[in-house]
Amino acid sequence: MTGRATYNKIMISVESSVSLTQRAAKIKLLLMDVDGVLTDGRLFYVPGPNGEMVETKGFDAQDGISLQWANWLGIETGVISGRDSPALVTRARQCRIMYIYQGHIEKIPIYEKILSESGAAEEQVGYIGDDLTDAPILARVGLAAAPANARPEVKRMVHLVTAAPGGQGAVREVIEVVLRAQGKWQQILEKYGIP
Repeated sequence: MTGRATYNKIMISVESSVSLTQRAAKIKLLLMDVDGVLTDGRLFYVPGPNGEMVETKGFDAQDGISLQWANWLGIETGVISGRDSPALVTRARQCRIMYIYQGHIEKIPIYEKILSESGAAEEQVGYIGDDLTDAPILARVGLAAAPANARPEVKRMVHLVTAAPGGQGAVREVIEVVLRAQGKWQQILEKYGIP
């Protein structure tokens, strides 16, 4: 990919902003990794009710509302994570994420299963990933995105790099790009009385 462009004040790496808009306009399914994308990648261990340590994560509120907007406007969402986390299950339900797959470092079989279940063609799929385990999916989808904190190797292979890092609004940026490209962003603004 070459060049840097500004798309509604979001810095992104793209071939061209026209190409990005064309890609984003086709998206019907947005999939993503979790750690480093929906979260900042840090894991927190706190005592559970029985005294054993429990793993938890922090999620971004603006990412969450944008996932709900995507759902309202007909874009399905899903996560494919290498780790198992009860916190993710709770967050995914809150955000109306349809596909939730955990404990899968090898993501292509799950990706293909989701494609089959959703009926989406690869050019209708967006994926947000930050690490090498995401690369096989990023290479196949219609819109490949990475947060600012992604590995350099991943950033070089995507259509869009967000200004925000994972867990701090990166998912929101990608969803806004998709909704704007599809002419749906105005519906969100009108919903909240924003001229």
